[in-house]
Amino acid sequence: MTPRWLGRLWDTSTGRFGAIVVVVIALTALVALFWTPFDPQASDIGDRWLPPSWPHLLGTDDTGRDILSLLMAGARTTVFVSIGAGLVATVVGIALAALGALTARWLRETVAVLVDILIAFPVLLIAMMISSVWGGSLWVVIWAVGIGFGVNIARVTRPELRRVQQSDFVLAARAVGVTPAQSLMRHLLPNVAPVFIVQLSWSMAVAVLAEAGLSYLGFGASVVEPSWGLLLADLQRYIGVHPLSVLWPGLTITITVLALNLLGDGLREATDPTLRHRAAEIHTPAVVA
Repeated sequence: MTPRWLGRLWDTSTGRFGAIVVVVIALTALVALFWTPFDPQASDIGDRWLPPSWPHLLGTDDTGRDILSLLMAGARTTVFVSIGAGLVATVVGIALAALGALTARWLRETVAVLVDILIAFPVLLIAMMISSVWGGSLWVVIWAVGIGFGVNIARVTRPELRRVQQSDFVLAARAVGVTPAQSLMRHLLPNVAPVFIVQLSWSMAVAVLAEAGLSYLGFGASVVEPSWGLLLADLQRYIGVHPLSVLWPGLTITITVLALNLLGDGLREATDPTLRHRAAEIHTPAVVA
């Protein structure tokens, strides 16, 4: 049986678009594990700069590599980084939010100061600093984006946890012997899930941008790994001569980031009952006496 929130997500145009694009990207990454039209790293000088045609549907680059195959292989990197960064951000965000909302006052204030300090550093700057010490890799991007947006998630989720913690049903549960850990899992996190989901979708969108941007600058994926950012860096030198080749990776990155953000907005509308009630009030005509 289809969950109700999934049906509500599909009913919104933004959520439907985001879900379709994200599923297509995920399936493309899965297919690329086993098959691509051509070997993404195979060069053929005789086929360099071919326009979109059969069998190279998106054309070829300056070394004769098939651009469609490169984009499909790069989807694997994008999915890996976005999921990895999302998992790290989830763990960091929930841990900091719980410590900042459910513990003793001195620990809450310490966590709040720590969050304020960490949030002052841009995610890309953190990743570049780590890369300069340990070298560029996808793991650097995952940890930098995960920690950076985990702090953002904690900052937004902490006051929501504090608000829900003062609710009557939570106080009643505590009165009958429910432990703080049980209350966190049963009552607090489900009630702040809509806010958390939006922040998580943004962190995954930023992970896609960060991976592409850092790879473009040489701090992300290595040259032997397929990446949309590396492909964009290789092709942008020829933008004045072959502008169409640069369009494909740029458009792919843009659509993926847009879809993740729209999916997060759609999930928030589908899972947050207060938004549905407000929408119902707005669309319900007033009765004139």
